[in-house]
Amino acid sequence: MSGTDHAKHTNGHGRQPAIILVAPQMGENIGAAARAMWNFGLHRLRLVNPRDGWPNSRAVAMASGAASVLDAVRVCADTNEALADLHHVYATTARIRDLTKAVVPPEAAMRDARARIRAGENVGFLFGPERAGLENADIVRAGTLVSVPVNPAFGSLNLAQCVLLLAYEWQQSRDAVDLRETPDKDRAANGAEVEKLYENLRDRLADAGFFWPADKADSMALNLRNLLSRLPLTGSDVRMLHGVVKALAKKS
Repeated sequence: MSGTDHAKHTNGHGRQPAIILVAPQMGENIGAAARAMWNFGLHRLRLVNPRDGWPNSRAVAMASGAASVLDAVRVCADTNEALADLHHVYATTARIRDLTKAVVPPEAAMRDARARIRAGENVGFLFGPERAGLENADIVRAGTLVSVPVNPAFGSLNLAQCVLLLAYEWQQSRDAVDLRETPDKDRAANGAEVEKLYENLRDRLADAGFFWPADKADSMALNLRNLLSRLPLTGSDVRMLHGVVKALAKKS
């Protein structure tokens, strides 16, 4: 397989989830995450704005045998770009926020991911930077939260360790769900479509003075984005809702 073909295979709509590292800080952790992925047959790695740029020699040295994962890595400027083609996103977090979302352990998340892939969806797992984890602005784009049941007295997991846990559960779940594709009446909406719907709805609501008082506007917009991420929207749902927003704007 040529390098170009390999990149298409590993970062296109695959029969496995994409692993997305948001603002990773250490090349060693990127390399260790790639090695953990390859241990369990995962190869779709995306990096969002890595602190030390890309490529990274420390990541290559740490990957040790998983160079094929790094060779096909996709580097994205922001989270929106990384999630644009995904239909469902799982966000890993050690802290359960005040955002209303389903929270599942790693094994349940991977079973669900396999079922969605079987139905033709493109899914991904979102991991935050080493120091503080994912921010709310990234978490609201996920439909499901993944929480690892760790020692409450010491709940901090290394980034690569967290990737390893999820990758292991992917391998373990292979017998739980048949990966044969099944027909679907309508495809799920992807991240780019949901984001455009949110922006359209947010702008129309802003014009109507919905986001009031001003000191609560940001949190109201965040909750709106979170609500859209939780809904199992299809492409036709999104088109219909755009039509609803347009009709209401004309009426007003």
